Amino acid sequence: MQVQNNPLISTKKLTKVFTNGSKVIALNDVNINIKSGEFVAMMGPSGSGKSTLLHLIGTLDNPTSGNVVINGIDTGMLKGNDLADFRRNHIGFIFQTFSLLPTLSALQNITLPLIPYKRTLEFNLLERAQNTLVSVGLGKRVDHLPSQLSGGEQQRVAIARALINQPSIILADEPTGNLDTKAGDKVMELLNLVRKERGQTVVVVSHDPRVTAFADKVYFLKDGALVNESHMDDDNQDTDLL
Repeated sequence: MQVQNNPLISTKKLTKVFTNGSKVIALNDVNINIKSGEFVAMMGPSGSGKSTLLHLIGTLDNPTSGNVVINGIDTGMLKGNDLADFRRNHIGFIFQTFSLLPTLSALQNITLPLIPYKRTLEFNLLERAQNTLVSVGLGKRVDHLPSQLSGGEQQRVAIARALINQPSIILADEPTGNLDTKAGDKVMELLNLVRKERGQTVVVVSHDPRVTAFADKVYFLKDGALVNESHMDDDNQDTDLL
């Protein structure tokens, strides 16, 4: 896939320190660049800082120091409604735990985040939701509750929810963590297909080395620091850090 030269996502000296009785450096001086249309994996053991990095990129948390720049915009300068609108328009989130409301159907779950904005949307929400469910292979599961869906199907609903507003960036935190191997592979194949067909940038956090098979670039983190960057056309891949 053709990607732009300028990074879509850039972090500069990104640091996150938690202080809760003791000082914990979750992320330390991390610099990354992600181009538009890339599939990027962030790998590392538990506690390496990869999820913290994803949350900072997604503007779900604020860095202690450093910057996150998305499409030329320093997200640290955005506040309140401006930040919420930026996040809604540009970023789709996929979580390991699916985060579906058990009393709502698949269709209702993926439309819920946009209901408050329904009057200002420039598209028919229900129509796009139905089409999005079809695109992830759930056209016949529109009215099913989460309890009536398999784990893989629930994760596809979560992917559809991330896609419905057609953001330029999809951030996925351990999207295969609660799935068996077969379902996990299908989810990764779907994310890769989304990237290829829609040109969206996909960033996946995982400790599962199979994720690297889908990535253009892999960042390895350990103890809050970036310790290696690999491009998947490189001859030597350092997998000892997984």
